[in-house]
Amino acid sequence: MTPSTPLLQVRDLRVDVGERTVLRSVHLDVAAGSLVVLMGANGSGKSTLGMALAGHPAYRVASGQALLGGTDLLGLSTHERARQGLFVSFQAPPDVPGVKNNLFIRTALNAQRQAQGQAPQDAFDFLADARESAKRLGLPESLLGRPVNEGFSGGERKRNELLQLALLRPRLALLDEIDSGLDVDGVRAVLALVQHLRAQGTAFIVVSHYLQLIEQLQPDAVLRLDQGCIAQSGGLELAREIARSGFGPKATAPSTAPTAAAHTVEA
Repeated sequence: MTPSTPLLQVRDLRVDVGERTVLRSVHLDVAAGSLVVLMGANGSGKSTLGMALAGHPAYRVASGQALLGGTDLLGLSTHERARQGLFVSFQAPPDVPGVKNNLFIRTALNAQRQAQGQAPQDAFDFLADARESAKRLGLPESLLGRPVNEGFSGGERKRNELLQLALLRPRLALLDEIDSGLDVDGVRAVLALVQHLRAQGTAFIVVSHYLQLIEQLQPDAVLRLDQGCIAQSGGLELAREIARSGFGPKATAPSTAPTAAAHTVEA
């Protein structure tokens, strides 16, 4: 991959869920360190894109291509995609009973480090990093030793997703309505973490309809998904237009050509 090649390249991606085609033809380029906001009406396929890239078995890729750093994601299992540096958050993070939170994240981190030829992080150093990150994110330290998300409030579940993001430091993160359920301090934590990771080269695709958050994220591009395709691409003005008028009929037909690539953000 040359410096000018986008980190993520999606070409003509079609995804079926059951008998329904949700994504018809998605073309998308995302550069390292850039941030793309994805908007669209309910059922337009925003979450489907993330689940398909992650390899969820219920989301069947019928055709197309998705490359991360030049590696074909679609030919890899879910855990191999994660080891390539892909992170996808959940709208509603599930419980993982019986698995301690700190062990869960450390195991994921060391699997990723192993794939990159790095030595594993020992428990002492990991716990120090986890405590520091949890404090910055407003997540009680006591939750590190509890089963993943078990008994967590909605906001704590989202902050726990942020904790995983902070410690794993992925190459590409798709955040699906990460602000949902968060209070003002939680939203500030999102903004600070995204800004920090972008400076280190992490690229983001953020699904959100919260205009204030979108404006503060300062995205490189705003995309509107409609009828399984990228129908519009633009900047903050597109997000503001959607906030004003909603997702009613548009004059612009869904595009099946590649959207404008998000530009690279220099560290």
